[in-house]
Amino acid sequence: MEIVLRNLFLPEKQAVIFALKGIIAMAMALTLSLSLNLDRPYWALVSAVFLQMRPESGLVIEKAVCQIIGTIIGGLFGIVLLTYLMAYPFLALGVLALWLGLNSALSAMVRQANFVYAFAMAAVTSEIIVLMVMASPSTADSKAVFDIAQARVSEIIIGSICAGVVSHMFWPVKVKDSLQRQARSVINQTLQYLVTELDKSGTHENRHKQIDGIMATLGMVSEDSSAVSYEGPKGPGHTRAANQLAQKVLSLLALVQIFGRLQRRHAELMTPAVTQLLDQLRDTFGRIAESEDFDYCLEQVKILRSDLADYRANNDSDAPFESHMLNVGAEVTSELTVLLRAFRALEKRDSTLLNAPSMLSYRDPLAGMVIGVRTMVVFLIGACIWVGTGSSAALMIMILPVIFSIMLARLPLMILKVVLKRLLIGVVVALLVAIFFALNLLAQSSGQLELLLLVLAVPYFIGLLLLFDRQTLPYGLGFCIPFSILVSPSRDMSRAFSIDFTISSAMAIFAGVSILFWVFHLITGPSVQLLVHRIFKTTYQDLLEVNQHAAPAAWYNRRMADRLLRLTNYDQGSKTRAITDLALTALNLGHVSIRLRSICEKLAGKELQSLEKWQTALADAFLLASKGHCNNGFEKASQSLYDELLALGGHSSQVEAIQGMFLRINLTFERSAEAIAMQKS
Repeated sequence: MEIVLRNLFLPEKQAVIFALKGIIAMAMALTLSLSLNLDRPYWALVSAVFLQMRPESGLVIEKAVCQIIGTIIGGLFGIVLLTYLMAYPFLALGVLALWLGLNSALSAMVRQANFVYAFAMAAVTSEIIVLMVMASPSTADSKAVFDIAQARVSEIIIGSICAGVVSHMFWPVKVKDSLQRQARSVINQTLQYLVTELDKSGTHENRHKQIDGIMATLGMVSEDSSAVSYEGPKGPGHTRAANQLAQKVLSLLALVQIFGRLQRRHAELMTPAVTQLLDQLRDTFGRIAESEDFDYCLEQVKILRSDLADYRANNDSDAPFESHMLNVGAEVTSELTVLLRAFRALEKRDSTLLNAPSMLSYRDPLAGMVIGVRTMVVFLIGACIWVGTGSSAALMIMILPVIFSIMLARLPLMILKVVLKRLLIGVVVALLVAIFFALNLLAQSSGQLELLLLVLAVPYFIGLLLLFDRQTLPYGLGFCIPFSILVSPSRDMSRAFSIDFTISSAMAIFAGVSILFWVFHLITGPSVQLLVHRIFKTTYQDLLEVNQHAAPAAWYNRRMADRLLRLTNYDQGSKTRAITDLALTALNLGHVSIRLRSICEKLAGKELQSLEKWQTALADAFLLASKGHCNNGFEKASQSLYDELLALGGHSSQVEAIQGMFLRINLTFERSAEAIAMQKS
């Protein structure tokens, strides 16, 4: 409540600008809807409200595009459904429930919130059209179906366009700017983590707290990277730079784990050369983290790379493990160089950057099916109430909860409970403001547009101030959308005198959100243990086929990124954080197998018979470790591959480095299996 009061009475400048932009967008949407004689202009207001949740121009434009596409698809489906099933209302409701469940399930297969919103609009638009037609069966014919569909689609598209125009024309905020801040933040977080990981006195809790922060920021970078492409000719280049940055952060996290775990758990393997390498890496990372000068940071990395290259050229190491660790150190510096260049490319063009692909959403059909079923249950409960009561106000039990069911599906249950409670508080406040302020004044406005806009401006301004802050966003959302529906602004405000209809609609919205709360509480979905197992099983399959792709490192990184985000979220409640450690190990194993294949093919061509068996043993050992078990299968496969390399190419520094790699991976599997078994017990 303290935050709510501060946002209302001591708002930030950006919050006031955000609220003013929202009022302008909604005023434009309402004016256009009324001038076109659309009978429910409040849907244009609702459309404009949803687009205001992120004020950056690129995000608003992307969401507007997604909203328009989803609306058109939903409108077409609604028309087709009514064309064939208008005479069979119960069958139509059943097919509509399946359509809502399908869109809800598909929304779980994408990561960006704007793309989720496209599926929500495809579901809700068809739902509105079908229910509005079925609510007046006596006048239902093909013309009525088309008119209602056209009006609903037009209203939502008008709201989308108005929000996009206002975002671009009035006090524009660029995604590029927020992306640069996020990129700088995630680089600083990564460098601080690298220092902490290499610090012998660093704590387990501190390391994982930093990883959680990195993954959260990385998720925001990934989500915003697609929207920045809408911001002018440099946008696609910024998207590529953000994707490249995200990939290199992941690679660095995987690589530095090797050094940290080595010095903490296997001090007997720390040769003077490896100790010197870790000290040099830690000092360089610390200097870069403290500096704001890009050129200085890049120069420090170049010096480090040069020193490592000179040391490797002038010192022939006979220790396999030491040789391998020097190779890893060189790879760390290479990845850090590209990371810094990717950050610079967010400010200016860098045509030499690779066209790095974006994160690929982890798609779990089981989780999608649960989300789809949950949305269907919410809709069917509302449908039963509507059919049983025949009340037009009961339509609200089905419409808004379906939107919220899709949009909030990915939130953890504990957070979801808080969000829904705040939504309900917003609904209650919207009812009070509608009855005691808005409707009382609007009833006296005689339908004058100017008075209508003036009366609505104050409540919307308050609601938008709350929408600006993520912590108070549920209050603002719960206020603005129900308020739009309860007031239902139009030329003819005769409904303003119908207090009973307003209260009934508010009760329906409140009941719908309450039903949603309990459905979420009762249908919780698969257990965390099952979801984690399914992610690791999918990662096992990727380890088997990682080298079958043209750009294996990019392919593997983009598939692992979203899994890492999910696994760190699942694992935040545990003390050992064994799942997060194993997830980072999985990320590293993919890169290790790619490097190994490249080295082996240079040494012995593509004639190695043991390499495919080694890859299979690697994947099998990882899957065993994810279950808390370990055997000697990987060790045997590694020895066979090493013997074959010796037979084909003899002793060399690279072959000895490979032997060190095998030793390090085998130690990792033993440690990971022990940690997972301990966490299960």
